Amino acid sequence: MAGTLIKGGYLMTQEGIKKDWGIRIEGNRIVEAAPNDLLMKRVPENCKVLDASDRLVSPGFVNGHMHMYGVLSHGITVEALVTEFSSFLEDFWWPYVEDRMDHELVEKTTRWACVEMIKSGITTFMDVLEGPNSIPGALEVEAKVVHQAGLRGILTFEACERMNKENGQLGLKENADLVRKYHQSESLVQGMMSIHTLFTADREYVVQAKELAQELGCDIHMHLSESVYEPNWTLSKYGKRPVDIYEELGYMGPNVVASQGVQLEPHEIDIIAKRGAKLVHMPLSNCEVGGGVAPVPDCLAKGIKVGLGTDGYVNSFFEVMRGAFLIHKAYRQDPQVMPAKDVYRMATSLGAEVLGYQDLGKLEPGCLADMITIKMDTPTPINEHNVYDQLVLFRNPSDVVDVMVNGNLVMENGKLLTLDEEQAKAEIRESADQFWKGNK
Repeated sequence: MAGTLIKGGYLMTQEGIKKDWGIRIEGNRIVEAAPNDLLMKRVPENCKVLDASDRLVSPGFVNGHMHMYGVLSHGITVEALVTEFSSFLEDFWWPYVEDRMDHELVEKTTRWACVEMIKSGITTFMDVLEGPNSIPGALEVEAKVVHQAGLRGILTFEACERMNKENGQLGLKENADLVRKYHQSESLVQGMMSIHTLFTADREYVVQAKELAQELGCDIHMHLSESVYEPNWTLSKYGKRPVDIYEELGYMGPNVVASQGVQLEPHEIDIIAKRGAKLVHMPLSNCEVGGGVAPVPDCLAKGIKVGLGTDGYVNSFFEVMRGAFLIHKAYRQDPQVMPAKDVYRMATSLGAEVLGYQDLGKLEPGCLADMITIKMDTPTPINEHNVYDQLVLFRNPSDVVDVMVNGNLVMENGKLLTLDEEQAKAEIRESADQFWKGNK
């Protein structure tokens, strides 16, 4: 195969940056990471050379928790007065947004969300579609658009019983059908089992979902203690905290991806660590819903794998990284917690591991060719000592120049190659205008 050779100004490796290094790609894999002069000496005939000598070559970012349909709510104004987390769900999110999703809205929100993610340097994501009236078939609508965008996506439907038990079963089937269709295939789209929370599903349903995931050989996801509401609810109903209930049900394990994990007690963190379950941290959306500040430093210290997610809220991954870097320092009054290097790992290699990928988030031979290039025209120099701070604190989506997924460029020199940005923006704006009128 001719492949692609990328000459970098800097190459971001697991050890740090290497000046004047690049990578060579054949098919969808990286086959070499070496100094540019060595790569150029043995460049294969007809190999495409991408000159990124004025840029930093980095692994693509991994968005561990996304609600693509959430873009529809950006800026929305409603009469509902949100006072705390349960109010956010019951008075706003469920009636005004989630319950009104249909296939057309799923398609258009997916397309615009993919535009936002590509431009932000996100190459892999896990999406949780919430929309009980959009099934069956909603995940296939998402899958079609994600394939067109050329992104690597794990697509799930948030199955629960808050509408009724029949809809709950339909949600489990929606996930199972997609898992079966793409499992063990080379498709960029994969499935995962997903449920909502303990307060929207009974214990038998939770066990059923877990057993179905085991039968399918896939991971399972849930929202966990996003605020004090779920712990208070389970303590009132069951006399136990959420993680204790999941542990009692035999649910916790290495194939569990728990999102949020904001209100966790130390013994719950110990259970998660002991069972090898994984977490995804959403620092910005946790602030927006008043959920609190997740004990991420404690989780990392216990060896728990923690990724980062946008939650479909602020979809700039640079903003999310900044949030993870800054919020914990303020909350703990300790400038040493959550160093930029740890945050960057959560956004790349560690985040990939959370989603079950061992060959993503690293620019090494044998790894999948998912990478981005980032401008280095910072007013202060980038070097081996400050590169993580420069990336996390002082770069933005406008600094992302090229985006490659699975060996294929989906953005080159700042121009999207797989999606029409202006058309996607126009159609989502029109849909949002009509959608918002329904709130009057």
